[in-house]
Amino acid sequence: MRHLFLLLLSLHLFAHDEHLLDLYQKEGSTAIEKIFDQQLSSSSYWEAKLENIDTRLGYFESINAILACDKNSSHLKLFTKNDSQEFNLSNDFSAYVGKRQGDKQREGDLKTPIGVYRLIQKLDDVDSFYGPLAFVTSYPNTYDQTQGKNGSGIWVHGLPTQQKRDDFTRGCIAISNEHLKQIESNIDFHETLVFIDTKEIPSVTKNDLADILAELYRWKSAWTYNDIDTYLSFYSPDFKRNDGMNFRRFRRYKERIFNKNEDKKIHFKKINILPYPSPAEKKLYYVFFTEKYLSANYAFEGDKELYIQLDNKQITILAEK
Repeated sequence: MRHLFLLLLSLHLFAHDEHLLDLYQKEGSTAIEKIFDQQLSSSSYWEAKLENIDTRLGYFESINAILACDKNSSHLKLFTKNDSQEFNLSNDFSAYVGKRQGDKQREGDLKTPIGVYRLIQKLDDVDSFYGPLAFVTSYPNTYDQTQGKNGSGIWVHGLPTQQKRDDFTRGCIAISNEHLKQIESNIDFHETLVFIDTKEIPSVTKNDLADILAELYRWKSAWTYNDIDTYLSFYSPDFKRNDGMNFRRFRRYKERIFNKNEDKKIHFKKINILPYPSPAEKKLYYVFFTEKYLSANYAFEGDKELYIQLDNKQITILAEK
């Protein structure tokens, strides 16, 4: 079925291109796939695709809401996607954040983390101190873990219904119960990201996003076609995987796999890209998507996370899950 689909697609897109038809006749669908992969590895392709897409906050195929917390101003903003696929500011709430300034490093330091997080759970039965409900964030994320950060239990929650409280939290983000209910009614938490920094989400250019997407598919092509040197060139010498594997061990591990020269199919879908809080001179991004991987010896379909730096139109992978 996959081969038939590729053939029909190539016939539809390139009905008058005898070269492609000859290529398929002589070499099969893999040769056509390589041509598609080459197109997806082109910034110009993505620049054209992004031209009429709202990319002010990033690029999103499966995210429909963003909670953006500015710790300096103690505000939490809700951005939601409308029917035209544009992200608009829906609400701007006052918020309580951690007692101490700075980025969270360890359990009990009373700091709200800086980073980008998924909402992984909604708790409807919580202690009255946390209001009517709470959203659990994915802190510490993969990048946090590679930086040696620890702790847990960073929530977006409400205010006490029976107790008094201080004007700060132990690291969570707290808003009024009315506002929390508004958020609950306007988001699907599975399709929501939380951006936390000491400023607002930085603007994103279409050129940067086009470069990231093209590089993502260039990385995928090197992976698919067993080009180990190109594949490893995407990784920082300081790279760490979520399980703690450093670049040296990762390189040896991948070399063993690539040396098998296996045929494999890799497909990316539901790609999302959001700027990651970083010093002004660095362009860091959180990239996550659904990956489908199939070879003779291994099959996988699930979430993939990359934390990357963009510099001079090239990406460097800092952390991966």
